This record gives sequence, C-alpha cells and structure tokens, in this order.
Amino acid sequence: MEDINDLPLDFHPTRQLFSALKARGIYYQNAPDIPEWQRDMAVHQWKLQATIEPEFVERLAVFAYDKTGEANLALPRIFSALFWVIGGIFLFFTTKRLVSPDGALLTASIYLYLPYGVFASRSFQPDPLMMMLIAAFIWTLAIWADKHGWIWAILAGLFGGFAILVKMTAVFFIAGTAIVTVLKAKSLKDALKDAQVWAIAILALLPTALYFFYGIVIDGFLTQQFGGRFFPAMLTQPSFYLRWGLKLDAVVGFLLIALSIVGTLLFPKKKNGILHGLWIGYILYGLYFNYHFSTHDYYQIPFIMIAALAIAPLGEIISTSLRSRVSNSFLPRLILLAAWTLALLGAMWTVRTQMHSVDYRPLAESYREIGDMLRDEGSVVALSNDYGYRLNYWGWLNTTHFPSAGDLWYQEKRGDPQAFAEVFDKHTKNRKFFLVTNFEEWEKQIELREYLFANYPLYAEGENYLIFSLSE
Repeated sequence: MEDINDLPLDFHPTRQLFSALKARGIYYQNAPDIPEWQRDMAVHQWKLQATIEPEFVERLAVFAYDKTGEANLALPRIFSALFWVIGGIFLFFTTKRLVSPDGALLTASIYLYLPYGVFASRSFQPDPLMMMLIAAFIWTLAIWADKHGWIWAILAGLFGGFAILVKMTAVFFIAGTAIVTVLKAKSLKDALKDAQVWAIAILALLPTALYFFYGIVIDGFLTQQFGGRFFPAMLTQPSFYLRWGLKLDAVVGFLLIALSIVGTLLFPKKKNGILHGLWIGYILYGLYFNYHFSTHDYYQIPFIMIAALAIAPLGEIISTSLRSRVSNSFLPRLILLAAWTLALLGAMWTVRTQMHSVDYRPLAESYREIGDMLRDEGSVVALSNDYGYRLNYWGWLNTTHFPSAGDLWYQEKRGDPQAFAEVFDKHTKNRKFFLVTNFEEWEKQIELREYLFANYPLYAEGENYLIFSLSE
C-alpha cells in the first residue's frame, strides 16, 4: 500500500494505462455529472483499445469507482495487491502439502517479498488475478492427486478455467501441471478412462473455448489479436535466449534462478509433478511468445511462482540441519526465523525506497497543460511514452502515435521495414502539430530530431514537452 496513490508509472505503465483507459470509459459511460465532451472522449478511448481477454479487472475497477464516485487508480491496484497476497496463501498451503511447513514459509516469503513481485503485485492488469487463480489451481490439484475426490476435481477445473479466461497465457501452466500430475499418478490409458480427469480438462478449457468462439466466429473482435507473437526464426538465434535470460535476471536474479534449479532437483520425487509441469509450461510459454518474452520482462511474472515453489526443499534442508545440530529445537528455529525476517525487512526497505525515489504526480499536471493547449487546436502526432496513453488519460488529448525505435525494429522483424521519409509522411499527413514528450526516444531518433528542427517551427516548449507546428 506504500505510495499507492502515485501515478501507476513505476511498473509497465503502457499495460496499466491500457486497462485504466478501458475502466474509465466504462465508468464514464453512465457516471453522473460528467461533462459531455469528457464522457464522449472517455468512451471513445475505451472503444479504441483492443479486446484480448475479458475485462474482469476493468469491470472490478468500475465497481469500485461506482462505490466511491471517482475513477481513482489506487483502487484497482489495491485489488491486484489483494489477489497477489491471496495467491501467496494458496501457494503456502500447496508447498506445505508438497514439501513441509518450513519449506512453505520460504516459498511464501520469496513470492511475497521479491522486489519485482511487489511492484508487479500492485499493477492494474490481469496478471495478479491470474497468479492467484494458478496458485488456487495447483493447490486443489495437489489435494486431488492425494484424495482423488470429485469436489477437488471440480474446484481444480473451475480455478484452472477461470485462470485461462482471465489471461490466456495461463493455459501453459494449467495444462502443464495437470498433464504431468495426472501422468505421474496413472497411465495414459487409465487417465483417459477417468471421469474426474475429463471433468478437470473440460472445466478448464470450456470457458475460454466459448469466449474464443464468440470473439472469433460470432462477433469477430478477436480475429486480429493473435498475430505478431511467434517468430520461428528467433528460436535459432542465440541472442533470443540471451535476452530471455537477461529478462529473467531482471525479475528474480540469477542467484534465485540457480537455487530454483537446485531446488527442483531436490524436490520430493513423489510430489514433483506440479513443479515439473510448471517448468514445462513456462518453457513452452516462452518459446511461443518468443518476441514478447525477450522484450517485456512482465511476461516473466509466472516464473516468480515457479522459483518460489522450487526453492522450498532448501528451506526444509536448512531447518532440518539446524535442528539436528542443537538439542533444543526451538533455538535453531528462532535463529532461522530471525535471520530470514531480517532479510525480508531488508527487501521491504529496498522496495519502499524505490517507491519513494520518484514522484510521478507532477507529470499529470504537465499532461493536462498539454491537453488544454492542443485539444481544440487540431490533430496531433506525438512521440510520447506508452503509445500516448498518458496524454489520453491525464491530458484528455487524442493523438496519433509516432513509432519508437522499438516499434520500427518490431516492424522490421515482421518483414515490413520502412524508410524514415515514408514513416514520417504516413504519420504526419493531415496533422497540425508534432508533440514530443518522450525525450529518451527523442535522443535516439536523430534523423527525426534534425528533420523537425530544419523544417518546422517550434510552436511551444515546456519542461516536459516540445510542440512543432506542421502547418506553417
């Protein structure tokens, strides 16, 4: 909850603002006492956003907005944090069943206190809810593997189905853990004859299958959402695996990666089906979403759960070793808990310091200033952060996004390279102003910078923006 009311720009703001624009549009559509121009713009900005997964987290935010009478972005971030913590509880009880209480304590601590995970847990996007549901699924699956009861089969299917519906990428982890766990318990022939196995599979896949049928066959809004995610050529490039490793290092660190591999080897053999299934699902997930996997570190979020679960045997080994060295079992346990608590306090302080290192609130005023200046002046093309979402949300300004260097690289990878003149003419045609708010990108695009200064007058300049007039 620390600094929760700051602008959500500390963790993948493009993805968070994507959901924020949707939620505000849904809320403003029927909210009272909203100026008509704002209502129309909010709804328009909502409708412009692509629909991939169902708008569960956005609708939950709207519910909170209706209760408070304000589109406060802290509210959906609080919901996300709650989902993450509940996921940690499910993960604790899963690990307790699979390894031991001491191993479960280490697992939950890693999952809840890993600095990257703390920032991810507060993000307005479906991932925290997905993580909670995956954790609930593996908990019920672990119980089902032991008891083989209908109630646990149905719960596993429901949790798995909802996880995939919330975010399709969950299918790799749900399918991976389910298949490996089932095949460790029985032969393929026996599994195909087991009604409970079929119940888990049907309940897990049916909701998303129905959603896809509606979105592709009936309504058609999903037909354009599955391109540009898999590049076969990248699988043979060593640079892809290097970038994968670097992104994973940014999320959990190489030390935890190494410990998770060791922990996987030490995991109890009779109970390792779920962990092995998560590993298999993760690898297949990375190979399929290879472009995003090597460029977007938040695609590595599910590995936090894998690493946390895999490291559990190390917690049990340390605890057992300490108890065996001292006759009084209370003392080594106290030492272990004290040392780990100190580590968690250090992690907590590090995260808190990072949260307070930047105050993003002044940027909202800057975007409002730009919006007030250009909203009624004509069409605007912008070299801006987050595809112009910040200008959309806080500036109430609709813009055409001028591609970043990364966007141009992506187009080249898709087989559609374009010369600068072609890109500039395409994006500035019939536009009156060229707005620059992303100065990191501005420094990278030397050709664009020199061309604008040489051919167009500077219309306005502020601390956080430059505006060129394209009509003079």
